[in-house]
Amino acid sequence: MSERSGSATEKIMSSIIDTIADNLPKQKSGQFDPGAVSEKVKNKLFGRQKTLHGVLGGGKPADVLLWRNKKTSSSVLALATAIWVFFEWLDYHFLTIVSFALVLGMVIQFVWSNFSNMLSGSPSQVPRVELPDEMFVNIAVAIGAQANKFLSFLQDVSCEKNLKNFLVAIAGLWAAAVIGSWCNFLTVIYIGFVCAHTLPVLYEKYEDQIDDFLYNLLGLLRDQYQKLDQGVLSKIPKGNMKAKKNE
Repeated sequence: MSERSGSATEKIMSSIIDTIADNLPKQKSGQFDPGAVSEKVKNKLFGRQKTLHGVLGGGKPADVLLWRNKKTSSSVLALATAIWVFFEWLDYHFLTIVSFALVLGMVIQFVWSNFSNMLSGSPSQVPRVELPDEMFVNIAVAIGAQANKFLSFLQDVSCEKNLKNFLVAIAGLWAAAVIGSWCNFLTVIYIGFVCAHTLPVLYEKYEDQIDDFLYNLLGLLRDQYQKLDQGVLSKIPKGNMKAKKNE
């Protein structure tokens, strides 16, 4: 009796295991690679361990950049596009738009304060428009913090005696100077704003494909640099500075 119950239990367990195995995703090779998970984590862009939402700082700014709320993200992008169109395509100036906006606000308040008693029978109080002082303080602090980070980054690159990072920073500043000669500062800011609202969400959607492409590209560049180093750079004679000083 016990043997029959044991065989029945074994059959039930084997059927459960077979069912679970059939429902698990199978690899193309038919074998499980224990280093696949670690290799996938290691090949993340720049070796990051956090999610893209965490890398962007989390909170509402990351939600806007990753289009967690499509209405808010589209509104922000549409507002930036409208500002760029007004200043760049329609050739409006900042002082002109501010003056028109103030004139429109004054006309609305004038009509409200003088004709409200004719419509409702009693004068209505026009609400005061006041901008909070904390808003300007927060903007100034945020701009100052980012400027200090950028300056400290350039100083660290200049003093860390890493020729590769130094040349990359110089190339980046040179590219920014070239782009600045092609278009004005507002257009550069708008292009960066559009890229910030499109590239992260595209990367999040096609993360694995982009990581594989970038790592293959970096591997190709590294191979070409090794060939250049072995064929040309290694053959350049290097003088002995210590010997020259002793002489």
